[in-house]
Amino acid sequence: MWLLSTDRAELYSFGSPENVPGGYAILSHVWDKEEQSYQDVRRIQESCAKHGTNPREFVCEKIRRCCELAERHGFAWVWIDTCCIDKTSSAELSEAINSMFRYYALSRICYGYLRDVPNSSCYIDAPEAFVRSVWFMRGWTLQELIAPRFFLFLSQSWSILGSKADFAEVIEAWIYIPATLLRFHNAHTEFSIAQRMSWFGRRETTRLEDEAYCLLGLFDIHMSPLYGEGMNAFRRLQEEIMKQSTDTTLFGWPGSGSSFWHLEEESCLLAPSPSAFSIFQSHRRYLYVPQRIYWLDRVTDNVSC
Repeated sequence: MWLLSTDRAELYSFGSPENVPGGYAILSHVWDKEEQSYQDVRRIQESCAKHGTNPREFVCEKIRRCCELAERHGFAWVWIDTCCIDKTSSAELSEAINSMFRYYALSRICYGYLRDVPNSSCYIDAPEAFVRSVWFMRGWTLQELIAPRFFLFLSQSWSILGSKADFAEVIEAWIYIPATLLRFHNAHTEFSIAQRMSWFGRRETTRLEDEAYCLLGLFDIHMSPLYGEGMNAFRRLQEEIMKQSTDTTLFGWPGSGSSFWHLEEESCLLAPSPSAFSIFQSHRRYLYVPQRIYWLDRVTDNVSC
């Protein structure tokens, strides 16, 4: 695991997240068209070592501002996905994709940078501009929101808007992710497969395969990424879930068992995309108990099975 030193933005390697002295901060953000990579930051680090200058002054604004904020909060280390993964190494990329949920879960603090949300103190009462941020429409940010215990939302100028606990009811009302989950009153594993899938909603990913890879941590699945496999990635994810879980809500998506999604007949039991589970977002809450599925009505709280 590569981490940046917050005082100098230099890359250092650690054996595991648990071995980082004092813990680390982590950034959740939407990628810009041009982001500095692991190789870019390495080159800056090597050049500054020759000239006796601080690399933090030469990295891009996003990396510099994140390092400065984490340092002010007392952290010596920060993880940023754009530059802390050597994506030229297929082995390192595969490890990072399969470890991403764990990286965020073990962080001491996560910063959710909303590049399109201005400073304001009234988003909890008037949340439209907040929840319409492109950050809430990206696939990878789902697990980045759920996994960390302490999460701060930041405006486009890096000012603190509030914690995810502060915005829990707003996010539940608009994005359909339960407030009890965001406040860690319930673990994500306490919710059914279908409802966890539904949290993906209408999110998008740049690569089709990432619709599956960005959900691995939510289901505690490890599988090798194969970019180029297209929709088969989500099929593989569901097959791996079936090996580990008896939760039959995986097969409850609309159109399963029919040709509604224009799939091959033998494939219709499995959904083509996590968006197929969007129907599970609003009207019922699904709690999974091994061997039995309990349907909990959100209005009456009457349980039937």
